[in-house]
Amino acid sequence: MEGQVRDPEKRECDPNERWARQQRLQESSKHFEDASHNWNDPANAKRYAENSRGEFDDRVQRTIAGLTLNKDMRVLDIGAGPGTLAIPIAPFVKDVTAIEPGAGMAAVLMEQCQAQGIANVSCIQKLWEDIDPSRDLNGKYDLVIASLSLTMQDIRAALLKMDSVANGEVCLYWFVDMPFWEKMYVDLWEPLHGCTYYPGPKTDCLFEVLYGAGIYADVKMMPLPKEYRFASRDEMTSFFRRRFKVTNPEQEKILDAYLAPLVQEKNGEVEVSGSSTYAKVWWKKTGRSG
Repeated sequence: MEGQVRDPEKRECDPNERWARQQRLQESSKHFEDASHNWNDPANAKRYAENSRGEFDDRVQRTIAGLTLNKDMRVLDIGAGPGTLAIPIAPFVKDVTAIEPGAGMAAVLMEQCQAQGIANVSCIQKLWEDIDPSRDLNGKYDLVIASLSLTMQDIRAALLKMDSVANGEVCLYWFVDMPFWEKMYVDLWEPLHGCTYYPGPKTDCLFEVLYGAGIYADVKMMPLPKEYRFASRDEMTSFFRRRFKVTNPEQEKILDAYLAPLVQEKNGEVEVSGSSTYAKVWWKKTGRSG
């Protein structure tokens, strides 16, 4: 109706609005983040891919073990990164379409496919929000995956698009609580820089958005460990000073005091680690209401 004004309290109660607000706040906190997280840079993407091979092995194996894959399946991997899931899934399925906006990540993904002789993976270098299924995709997919890549502000639209291109199952993986790296930012940002680092939205809000959209998903909780390993304490200190933009002696004291109880020495390496929980959230098209 003309002149109608939405009640801000009702808008805030909308889980899609809550998700968008928290995502905007989280993104606004990133202006201090280091350039190593620029995934358009091939060097950053290669570093991420190399580091992830050992660190993500357990999670990747657990993810694949929880999927029903066969040689007739077409898979869509949204936010594929350097192929963390797309590459190990490829031998078990007909083909994989990877959606990855980062130019560096997309390049590494395809380089890895070529190096390993994998010919059934293709990559579309776009944000999921910018994908037009009728123009960019070739039909529907038996399995749609989005693993720790749900950074869209309009999550309802993103989820409904995922559902629309699936003719089988949609599997999402997202944070239940703050992952270790995010907790470190939340703990340190205000003491170091005098401003708040806002955590991103979590699975509880995601589930509410799905339920409101008539998608009745199953949920399984899983552990999400995170380990930073270094050859020496000097290497560790240098890494975290860059990560948290530490530039003066007072900040160094704050960071050192925070890290002290977290540091362990194991097998000649220096380790800083923590754990959190993430969830597999999935549904089949037969699970839709109505």
